[in-house]
Amino acid sequence: MDTHTVTLPFEEWLPRQRWYAGRNRVLSSASPAAVTALRDGLDLMLVDAVYADGGPSERYQVAVAWDVAGLEGNSAATIGAAGGRTGYDALHDPASATYLMSLIDGSEQRGEVVFEREPDVTLPLDAAPRVSSAEQSNTSVIFGKQAMFKAFRRVSPGINPDIEINRVLGRAGNANVAKLLGSYETSWDGQPCPLGMLTDFAANSTEGWDMATASSQALYAGDPGGDLTAETYLLGQAVASVHQALADELGSATSEFPVDTALARLASAAGQVPELAEYTAAVERRFRALAGVPMTVHRMHGDLHLGQVLRTPETWLLIDFEGEPGAPLEERRRPDSPVRDVAGMLRSYEYAAYQPLISEGTEPDESSATRAARWIESNRTAFCDGYASVGRHDPRQEAALLAAYELDKAVYEAAYEAKYRPAWLPIPLRSIARLTDAQT
Repeated sequence: MDTHTVTLPFEEWLPRQRWYAGRNRVLSSASPAAVTALRDGLDLMLVDAVYADGGPSERYQVAVAWDVAGLEGNSAATIGAAGGRTGYDALHDPASATYLMSLIDGSEQRGEVVFEREPDVTLPLDAAPRVSSAEQSNTSVIFGKQAMFKAFRRVSPGINPDIEINRVLGRAGNANVAKLLGSYETSWDGQPCPLGMLTDFAANSTEGWDMATASSQALYAGDPGGDLTAETYLLGQAVASVHQALADELGSATSEFPVDTALARLASAAGQVPELAEYTAAVERRFRALAGVPMTVHRMHGDLHLGQVLRTPETWLLIDFEGEPGAPLEERRRPDSPVRDVAGMLRSYEYAAYQPLISEGTEPDESSATRAARWIESNRTAFCDGYASVGRHDPRQEAALLAAYELDKAVYEAAYEAKYRPAWLPIPLRSIARLTDAQT
């Protein structure tokens, strides 16, 4: 990869970007570690952010378009001036965004940056691009209603699970993911370094979280037309379909519930959240009871909740298989029990049930709590019924394992809510009380 000195003011620009991960650290320098010319006036830069604390640096991907007419004064796109030229975030320039897709279409190579189109796909090169406002950790460009180009901002060496899983499921013909159309990567210390991907765009889709909270809002308003269980059943089928395809394509193995990891997370959370004290012993017993008990593991989503699923006019889609962006890629690719994904969905329904009340600053009264409990249970049942109807097992048959994964997630949630959203803390605490058969 060709490198040279570029003096764009990345130290000023990076902290203003919502995908920047170093907000709680003092940035001492930000300069390109590598620059690849994609064409005249368009460079792909890998920018190293170095911090004053001496801790690990972070590497960010920025495609820079120079002196682009029409972007003058666009604060979101303007990086700054260097050498008598002005550099812009190229994803905001329609011509540059289209050119990046054309490199995928032609499976081109520029320096050490390799673009690859998936077999037997057609890319919408004539579609108008627009930057999505939805993402926080990456940047996506939507091409008409046909395709979505996702550029990974914080990059690291290894195999990216979002590309890997979507490629596997797409080539297997699974209908419950957005089909992968192409990807691009470079190298870093002899390892592949994924940079981005292009997938089908789920036009006219609705996020599962929006559907669930609308349903629970209707519940509190006494509207029987807000019942979601039929859709929840179909979602359970979609999740089981993806799990089955991943097991078939990538294999499965036998392992054990990560007792030590769960106990460490519990100890950490209990040190931050005093309200967990009365439940800690019961949660520990739940975890320790699974020591040595075998379970089937294979690749799965790993961060599944109602915000990671989309309802299109045709079906449910699972999206964002990348896992936690701050975690190492190998950790995100580690096989786990599919019950973990099921637990994540069941936890998400619990959140959706109470979110309308919390948003209004209302503590649920006895009537609201009863309605919420019925809504949660009906959707839990519908999801598991749907999952069991096409899956190879019913997650409810592994009740202890399902409860342990739900508890592990709820403990994590309790620590998060106590730190960032104290008004939401009763949601995971209520679940922990239920799952440990304790009384609030």
